[in-house]
Amino acid sequence: MRVQSLTLVAAGAALLAAPTMSPQVEPSARQEALAPRHEGDVLAADLLAKVRECTQVSHGRYRSDEGRPATIPVCGTREAVFWKADMDIDCDGQPGVRCNRDTDPAFTDATAYQQSNGRQLNAERLPYIVVPTPSPVWDYRASDIRGGSVAAVIYRDRVQYAVVGDVGPRNIIGEASYASAEGLGIPSDPRSGGTASGVTYIVFKDSQVKPIEDHAAAIATGERLARLFVRAG
Repeated sequence: MRVQSLTLVAAGAALLAAPTMSPQVEPSARQEALAPRHEGDVLAADLLAKVRECTQVSHGRYRSDEGRPATIPVCGTREAVFWKADMDIDCDGQPGVRCNRDTDPAFTDATAYQQSNGRQLNAERLPYIVVPTPSPVWDYRASDIRGGSVAAVIYRDRVQYAVVGDVGPRNIIGEASYASAEGLGIPSDPRSGGTASGVTYIVFKDSQVKPIEDHAAAIATGERLARLFVRAG
């Protein structure tokens, strides 16, 4: 309701200030920006074919949510690590209309990694994924993963490229930003959104986007690494 109210106020102000402006321009642009999309030309099916088998690199397994059984391993190849899990919505970082303490009871205004200007990441705008806090089960840093590492996130027939942007609980895996969910067509509401299964996270080793907030660079790097990953023997 809050988003709809703000949109109506803004539209009314625009009509009063500029009667000749079409009121449909901004809403249609917003709708297009939030439409589910497939980034790049590497097919989801081709990426999923490369992660059918799991060589486990974690020394144990993760839960999808608190209270759930630990059934999710982190798997590895020479080029990447991957896991198959749910998607919970991370709204942490810069507060906005959709990510704030009113919309998300678990909201915090900090992320593990920051933008090049020192500000926290913007979950509403930047597709990023969350990795578990290092523990005896798995330390992402030992797998050549760091803040800004590039991931291919796959849901159904869609591929989205994201960066490692935040760190979560040490025993839970399967979380990504509001923008990640939006791009993949997953319900993004931090209270009720997400999906219980069907998401594959492939994180490319020894990769890093600088600045971390440059999503276009994440797409370009991710697409290049995804092609190499698919072609690898």
